[in-house]
Amino acid sequence: MDAPSTSSSRTPPPAPPPPKPSLAQRTKLSLLHWIDYDPQVVDAAPVSDRIKRAVRGTSPAKAAGAYLHRLFPFTNWILHYNLRWLLGDLIAGITVGLVLVPQAMSYARIATLPLEYGLYSSFVGVMIYALFATSKDVTIGPVAVMSLEVARVISHVQSSSGGAIYSAPEIATALAFLCGLIVLGVGLLRIGWLIEFIPSPAISAFMTGSALNIAVGQFPALMGYSSKLNTRAETYKVIINSLRHLPDTKLDAAFGLSGLAFLYIVRYALQQTERRARNPIVKRIAFFALTLRTAFVIVILTVASWAFLRHKDPKHFPIAVLKDVPSGFKHMGQPKLPTDLLSKIAPQLPVSTIILLLEHIAIAKSFGRVNNYKIDPNQELIAIGVSNLVGTVFNAYPATGSFSRSAIKAKAGVRTPLAGWFTGVCVVVALYALTSAFYWIPSAALSAVIIHAVLDLIASPKQVYAFWKVSPLEAVIFFIAVLVSVFATIEIGIYTSVGASVALLLFRIARPRGAFLGRVKIRPDVQTPPSRDEQEEGTSSGTLSPYPRLPGRDVYLPLLPDGVRNPLVQVEAPPPGVIVFRFEESFLYPNAAYYADMIVEHAHKHTRPGDQLDNVRAGDRPWNNPGPFPWRKRKAASTPEEQAALDKPILRAVVFDMSSCSNIDTTSVQNLVDLKRTLERYAGDQVQFHFATILSPFIKRALLAGGFGTGKGWSGPERPLEIAPVVQAGMEPVMTEHAKRLQRMHFQRRFFPGSPLPGTPQKLADEKEDGNVREAREEGEGVRHEDLEAALGQVEQQGMHLGGSVWGHEVPGQEEPNLEQPVLSTSFPRFHLDLTSAVSAAVGRDDW
Repeated sequence: MDAPSTSSSRTPPPAPPPPKPSLAQRTKLSLLHWIDYDPQVVDAAPVSDRIKRAVRGTSPAKAAGAYLHRLFPFTNWILHYNLRWLLGDLIAGITVGLVLVPQAMSYARIATLPLEYGLYSSFVGVMIYALFATSKDVTIGPVAVMSLEVARVISHVQSSSGGAIYSAPEIATALAFLCGLIVLGVGLLRIGWLIEFIPSPAISAFMTGSALNIAVGQFPALMGYSSKLNTRAETYKVIINSLRHLPDTKLDAAFGLSGLAFLYIVRYALQQTERRARNPIVKRIAFFALTLRTAFVIVILTVASWAFLRHKDPKHFPIAVLKDVPSGFKHMGQPKLPTDLLSKIAPQLPVSTIILLLEHIAIAKSFGRVNNYKIDPNQELIAIGVSNLVGTVFNAYPATGSFSRSAIKAKAGVRTPLAGWFTGVCVVVALYALTSAFYWIPSAALSAVIIHAVLDLIASPKQVYAFWKVSPLEAVIFFIAVLVSVFATIEIGIYTSVGASVALLLFRIARPRGAFLGRVKIRPDVQTPPSRDEQEEGTSSGTLSPYPRLPGRDVYLPLLPDGVRNPLVQVEAPPPGVIVFRFEESFLYPNAAYYADMIVEHAHKHTRPGDQLDNVRAGDRPWNNPGPFPWRKRKAASTPEEQAALDKPILRAVVFDMSSCSNIDTTSVQNLVDLKRTLERYAGDQVQFHFATILSPFIKRALLAGGFGTGKGWSGPERPLEIAPVVQAGMEPVMTEHAKRLQRMHFQRRFFPGSPLPGTPQKLADEKEDGNVREAREEGEGVRHEDLEAALGQVEQQGMHLGGSVWGHEVPGQEEPNLEQPVLSTSFPRFHLDLTSAVSAAVGRDDW
């Protein structure tokens, strides 16, 4: 009987067939193949990871709570309020209130409004702003520049068709409503960063132009003949007409000029006292006297006016006074906002909103830096918006931050934004208790206060020269904007300064400075002392080795003298055929073609084409390079310039320093792809692209998507290298003959180093070749086809990223880098951590 078979002798069951992919899986794979999905590119910078980091640890409820908490910043400090804070806020608030009352009436006069409307705007601004502010120093209320803009809007609306039916207060209140609504929306949406596109010189330009316009417009009132000319005309016309009417000067000039002289003399004397005094009490007294000089001059001139006019007929006063000012909030109530009025104001909103935003944010940031706290620009916009919206109930006109009053408030020792409430109390007291005294205030006195206040807004020569020292182009924009404001209008001046600044920004982005770099080898003079063992060894042998020098490093600087002013620093150019280029701006669609043209021009200037067309027939030459005319006699290169052109190397590699490039986009990657093709056609061979110091994984992802650093084209089908094609036919991958030739050369070097390469001396090549390789070379292949296929299969198993390097100086028979052969790095990811490594990889040696 046969023995039963053991389990070990049984035939193993066949492996189950792999599960057939489902319809959903097949559809997914087909879709990924159709859109050319590449995990190597996507995994370089996954978008999902960035989204997860952005929302990590934040739930919708917590985010909403944090957002609401930021809307009311007073909740962060109100529960900590104490007596010392109260004392500082009380002193600062009352001090600002004494300054604000005369200024508010003066600025209402600039806005062509009844004087009480300036007080309405002052009260609402300081009271509401305290609840939403992130700055303790800023004071909200009427300001000179915004008042001038309100007057311009009132004049525009009333002169338009059907606009005469609206009074000046109605127009001003409607303007406050629209500006407040816009600014509040900008703050709530957290897009206040948009105002950062307007630079400081542009802000200073329209502030200077506005101050000149206001001062010139108040001069006729100071002299008493404002009724004889149009003070709302262009600034240069007002200057000419004011000088023409000087003989018409009235007695008002005695009050106006004396008040203006008093303000400047007292300011100079008290500033010198405050600066030189060593006693802190004297300094404090000088500061408060300096601060209250405006209120003091108004009181003195009002008393003088009362004494001079009290027995005269009000209809024939020899000087102009304010006369009746209504007490209390007589005009408080629901604002009138007809649609027709809002539509007439709408075209004027851009300038009004810009003024409302810029002046306040600039002031808040300045005091935040000086007093060591950080403001929230978006929250400040919310505070301005709410203040102006609530102000419409009091028939207030647009209010924003005041630099002069904020400076007074800061120096007076303010502790919290609650000081604004004490300022508001001062305004209310003035509205109810002092309106009878306002009757006798001379109009010339208010003009003196206005001129004294706005002249400080004019940029000083020192500030203007600072613009010139830092950026001459911005200084030119400043002068142009001021001249336009003087000879045209403030509105056109603002548009000119902002438009010119934006144009300069776009020009700098579209025409950036790129630098072609060379190397400077730095060797420190400091030497390290020998160790104790080295000292003992040197002492026993009678020789003590010198201190070894510390290792040096390579620094890459521009080849042109623009970046190197020291004549002792010699910048060494890269080896022939290698270009090192540094981006100095982000590589984006406005400047992509400009950067590419710079590199192509440099390559044409310092290298020669790989394919010489001198001996090609005219009919075989490309149309864009037809060569010389056929009837001209061809001359041999005889001049040194022509011979030098023939001696130039062939371009082999371009190294990009990405340390200043923070962003890259689709158009720039496509331009980079086109640049590589252009340079390879020019060189007649492969041109390596190396990238150093990439700042963002998304930049690496974009470069991988363009085919850079993937290795494809060597061990697989060449990438289409079309990111944004106009003609879709170029999207299909193709393995060109050029790519096949480079692929064969690469694997011949890596896997068959004994085989000869182009440029290798024939005698040395014959000695190194074995029989099989020599037979294959004689057939024109250089390497047997089956061996190459086996090598390709091995590469596919290893993956795309190969290790090791084959440098140009390792070519058989070449002691130095072979300039006529491509210097190949088989490390396909051409991304390097530092510029030195990238240049070494491109050159083929760690040291040139």
